[in-house]
Amino acid sequence: MTDLLIVGGDVVTMDSARRVLTGATVAVSGDSIAALGTAEDLRARFPGAREIDASGCVVIPGLIDAHQHTTVDPLVRSMIPDHIGSQESIFDWIVPLHAHADGDDDELAATITAVECLSRGITTVLEPGTVAYPERVAAGLGAAGIRARVGGWGWDADGVPFGAPADEVLARQEDIVRSLPVTGPVTGWVTLVGHDLASDELFAGAASLAERLDTGLTWHISPGPADVEAYALRCARRPVVHFRELGVLGPRLLLGHAVWLDDAEVDAILETRTAVAACPGAYLRLAQGYTRASRHAELVRRGGRVALGCDAHNAGDAPDVLLAAYLFAGLERDRDLPDPVRAEQAFALATIDGARAIGLGGRIGSLEVGKAADIVVLDARDPAWTPRGDLARQLVWGHVSRTVRDVLVDGRVVVRDRRPTGVDLAAVAAAAAERSAALLRRAGIAPRPTWPTESAGHLAKETTR
Repeated sequence: MTDLLIVGGDVVTMDSARRVLTGATVAVSGDSIAALGTAEDLRARFPGAREIDASGCVVIPGLIDAHQHTTVDPLVRSMIPDHIGSQESIFDWIVPLHAHADGDDDELAATITAVECLSRGITTVLEPGTVAYPERVAAGLGAAGIRARVGGWGWDADGVPFGAPADEVLARQEDIVRSLPVTGPVTGWVTLVGHDLASDELFAGAASLAERLDTGLTWHISPGPADVEAYALRCARRPVVHFRELGVLGPRLLLGHAVWLDDAEVDAILETRTAVAACPGAYLRLAQGYTRASRHAELVRRGGRVALGCDAHNAGDAPDVLLAAYLFAGLERDRDLPDPVRAEQAFALATIDGARAIGLGGRIGSLEVGKAADIVVLDARDPAWTPRGDLARQLVWGHVSRTVRDVLVDGRVVVRDRRPTGVDLAAVAAAAAERSAALLRRAGIAPRPTWPTESAGHLAKETTR
């Protein structure tokens, strides 16, 4: 890749001093940030470099989505009824759909998710493992150019799709990680479904496998009260306390959700440096009691490792990390507790703190020399930026994700002038419509529209009667 200059923007560095460099230029060499400075100085240092004019724009680090499902849901976007419980939506809809999805479905859904993420400034996603064809998912994500960590189904409960005994699940987890590149934008993680759907043997084996492979691992726990109730019957302990007793908590582990925690569980997470991915939009969509139970803001205040996520297209409905930051901060403020979450803290969760939570803080999450060139240019000509206010507050409260204009991942331009560079959107849309209908037929699911839908031709016929 040739050198590239992003010229003249107001650069939100998210470095340790949280500096904003006005009228600055970012020099990209290969896959990394080579320098920050004035256009005059960097043009002299990098003669012949290509340029992206960011005059008047806001330039931010790529956003981190630490819990983003990429398969099946994008093909049935907004079809699952919103008046049913989360268990019904999962087991009456998502599980049957996964059982009937094929590799082409998974790759297409991953591509759709990646393009949508990039269009909202998300440059890194952690796929939490609900995929049957992880190599195809990695291909779909890679085609769009996003940075991702990918795993496969991992559970050993009875009667679940792709379930197996613990030793077989662990062998498959290892095969998936080894099948993907060791370095680069898309690599593998160890991923279990979690909840109460994995045995102690599988939890312990997954933690050991991640250590041996020198990678991260993630699983779901306690988005609602069901897991607490299940573990009370299973072992007479709270789930996270049980994980501590198993010895599986630690800095490699990212717990998806961890909403319903008690004091002992909060302490266990903090003491072991275990990370948590909070998906506030999903908890609201699925009515899981977030405002009654969440301890995420407390984890942030006490120095815990917290990232934001958007979950799945029928939970969070759209991958938009700045919206997740808005909801995280807004819902915490509404509790009227001392020391509410401020905009700058929420934006840090979307960038540098999110990067640290997934173990990539040394490579992404801020715009600093030597770090990966994961860069987002926001078009400040949009009315959302008129007039310009405090940057931290405007980024979180101003609904500015729609102003994403250009996106780089590892120095590669993957969105230019609001269009993805590696994906044919028209072809993706046509394939999505076809595959969505076919998948629903195979799963035997007939969506019921909320409103009656009919051809406009009926109106013409009625007027002639």
